[in-house]
Amino acid sequence: MPTRDLIVVGASAGGVEALRSFTAGLPADLDAAVAVVLHLPSGGTSALAGILDRSGPLPAVTASDGMALRPGRVHVAPPDHHLIVIDGRVHLSHGPTENGHRPAVDALFRSAAATHGAGTIGVVLSGTLDDGTAGMISIVNRGGLALVQDPEEALFAGMPASVLRNIHVDHVLSAAKMGALLRECVGKEVRQGDEPSDLARRETAIASSGVATHADEVISMGHPSNFSCPDCQGNLVELDVVPKRFRCQVGHAWTAEALLDAQGVTLEKALWTALRTLEEKVGLARRMRQDAAKRGAELLVRRYQRTEEEASSAADVLRGHLLSGEYTRQTAAESGP
Repeated sequence: MPTRDLIVVGASAGGVEALRSFTAGLPADLDAAVAVVLHLPSGGTSALAGILDRSGPLPAVTASDGMALRPGRVHVAPPDHHLIVIDGRVHLSHGPTENGHRPAVDALFRSAAATHGAGTIGVVLSGTLDDGTAGMISIVNRGGLALVQDPEEALFAGMPASVLRNIHVDHVLSAAKMGALLRECVGKEVRQGDEPSDLARRETAIASSGVATHADEVISMGHPSNFSCPDCQGNLVELDVVPKRFRCQVGHAWTAEALLDAQGVTLEKALWTALRTLEEKVGLARRMRQDAAKRGAELLVRRYQRTEEEASSAADVLRGHLLSGEYTRQTAAESGP
C-alpha cells in the first residue's frame, strides 16, 4: 500500500512569514518530500528558497525541471513557472496562469492529487481570496490529508477560510505546530480514494503543457459563461464544478472570487483611462475655444465652452469617485474570511 510521503504547501499574501514558521517546525528526520508554491511576481528572481533554508532544519532549494522529489528536502517553485508533480519528479511549466498566478497553488495541488493520490498531504497557509481550495478538493477526493493554517493566526485569512468553507479538513492549527503533526502523519499506509476525475486530469495537462491548449478542449469542459477572461479577453467557459470556476479557450483559469476581483481591477483601469480622456477633452476644447475667440467666432466659442464645461464636470465626478477609496475598500472586504 502507498504511504504518505509528499507534502504540498500553498501560500500567497503573508505567506513568507507563514512559510518560515512552517519550515521552522518541521522535524529534521521528516521522511517526506515538501513542495512549496508561493504566489510570486513573474519577473526577476526569488530568495524564498534561501529564506526557508535558513528557517528550519530541512534544506530548501529552488526546484528545477526534472528534479527528483527527495524526502527531507523543501522544493520551492521559481517565479513564472508552475510546479507540477509527475511520477515523483518536478516538472516546471510555463502553462496558462490560474487566478492570474504562475506558479499557482491549485496547479501544484491538482497534479499531486492526480499522480500521488492518497499519499499527498495538502497544506494551505496565509493568502487572500480562494486560491488552493480547488486543488485541496482534488487531494481530499483521492484520500489525501488536508491541513489549514488557523485563519485567526494567518496574516491574510482568505485562503484558509475558503478551504474551511468548502471542505471538511483534517486539521486546523498554527503554522508553527504543523511540523509536529506531520511527523505523526508521514509514513502511514493509506488507501487510495476516488480516481482523478476526467476534468482534473485535463486541467493538470493544461497546466503542465506549457503551451496554449486547443479551444475545443476547453469548451467541452463546461458551458459558455458570457464572461471574458481578464488576462486575454477571450470567452470563459464555466466548469461543471462546485465551487464555481472558469477557464478561457487558451487555458487561463479563474475561480469566481478571483474573477470578480480581477474584473474590479479591470474596471478601475478603464475608469482611470476614461478620466484621462476627459481631461484631454477639456484641454482640447479649451484650446479650440481660445482659437475661436481670436477669430471672433462667438458661436464656436460658446459651443467649445459648453463642451469644456461638460467634460470638466464629468471628470470631477469621476475623479472624486476614484479617489474616494471605494475600490480599495471593496477589494479588502472581498479578500477577508
